[in-house]
Amino acid sequence: MTAAPVQPRLVQLGRAEFAAHLDEAIDVYVTAMGYPRGTARQRRSLWLEHAYRPGWRAVAWLGDRDRVIGVSYGYWGGPGQWWFEEVRRGLRALRGSGAEAETWLADYFELTELHVHPEAQARGLGEGLLRALLDGAGRSRVLLSTPEHAPAPPGRAWRLYRRYGFRDVLREHQFTGDPRPFAVLGRELPLPPVAELPPHRHR
Repeated sequence: MTAAPVQPRLVQLGRAEFAAHLDEAIDVYVTAMGYPRGTARQRRSLWLEHAYRPGWRAVAWLGDRDRVIGVSYGYWGGPGQWWFEEVRRGLRALRGSGAEAETWLADYFELTELHVHPEAQARGLGEGLLRALLDGAGRSRVLLSTPEHAPAPPGRAWRLYRRYGFRDVLREHQFTGDPRPFAVLGRELPLPPVAELPPHRHR
């Protein structure tokens, strides 16, 4: 008799749990993004460093044998952080150095990573990560960056963010040291109730 598939469970990760599952989480990230396996070595120390930033929080879906099949984390953004300074550079180039260029960067939570293993996608796990991470994030808005031209399956992350009302902050933005164009998206918090969202649209 075939065993019933294990139902994934959504958990909050403290720093110790995050470190214990880090290799699994980065494997999900590398696989979902289609990056070379060597990327894992570069990201490990960075993800651990991020876990000590103000407002840091992480959530994960655990599947068979409690292995990570989806992960998301983020923290409060602010001056001096690499991502903050890169986005401010882009906003100032686009809109000038006035107050409008700074509005999005005031009081925001940076959604740093959100990834679901390709074999576990199309099951609502990304939406579960998004809601769990941002519920009680402690800031008035959320910002994220995502590749303009993501690997297969195309458009899934975009559809999730658009369904939740994320708007364009920057488009075709190039971060220092990365030739790929990125979109920076944002919206106010809290997220709307599920009942108020538009229906899922499938390709």
